[in-house]
Amino acid sequence: MLTYTQAGILGLVQGFTELFPISSLGHIVLIPALLHWQISESSEPFVIFMVAVHFATALVLLGFFWKDWVKVIAGFFRMIGSLATTHSIESQDVYARLAWLLIVATVPTGLIGLIFQHKIEALFSAPKLVALVLILNGLLLYGIELTKRSRMRFENLRVVGDTAISKLSGLQAFGTGLMQSLALISGFSRTGASLGGGLLAGLDHESAARFSFLLATPIIFAAAALKLPGLFHAHVSIIPTLFGALVAAIAAYLSLTFLIQYFKTNTLVPFAWYCIIMGILSFAFLML
Repeated sequence: MLTYTQAGILGLVQGFTELFPISSLGHIVLIPALLHWQISESSEPFVIFMVAVHFATALVLLGFFWKDWVKVIAGFFRMIGSLATTHSIESQDVYARLAWLLIVATVPTGLIGLIFQHKIEALFSAPKLVALVLILNGLLLYGIELTKRSRMRFENLRVVGDTAISKLSGLQAFGTGLMQSLALISGFSRTGASLGGGLLAGLDHESAARFSFLLATPIIFAAAALKLPGLFHAHVSIIPTLFGALVAAIAAYLSLTFLIQYFKTNTLVPFAWYCIIMGILSFAFLML
């Protein structure tokens, strides 16, 4: 059972790291191991706690982008109507295309998560492995930035934001979703992988981050729909779990506000170095 202190610390860590490209799951696995907390990361109560704090983050995302989601939902129904009549989506309808691309990008993570859910959860009990994967996450982010820089001379970005995202192909959106599925392994960042997928598809950092944040909402809500009901019949400390979720929501709002401004002019490189250094130090400490 988590204490209020443990729930608050983990909620704070999750809220800040979920939207930063540094792996919230990785940190939630490493923190208890590094602090020698006597809790089982693979136990049902701990998994439900993680789902609860992620659900709180999803609510923050939904609230932050609610005007955009209204446009996307309206675009979804226009997309359905267009497919029913013309069997195609109007290329100039930004939010109809955005709705379609979000669906396509959600499919890989959803399918892989359903098929390998139990095997993936087993990784929660391997902090040393998570530390190594965190290093790989840093190398992935750095590699993506190097690839992006080498391609910039060939790119001529004229549009940003939702208009830029809507110009992605279905294959590019699927590839971004496939990248995102890496985050099912603790230590890989969902934000980092999906943002990186957007960069490799040709988006600028600001647009790729926006696509990543929008894409996070259905994924996190889907995970909550599968696991959150267990909160009410499993042996879970409900009040500490709700406290941790509240802390996570506040931290997520602050981190989201910061990152939206950050990615207008900055890159993934600082986060890459953080993951590499944090992974190396954590692995060394756990080997003592």
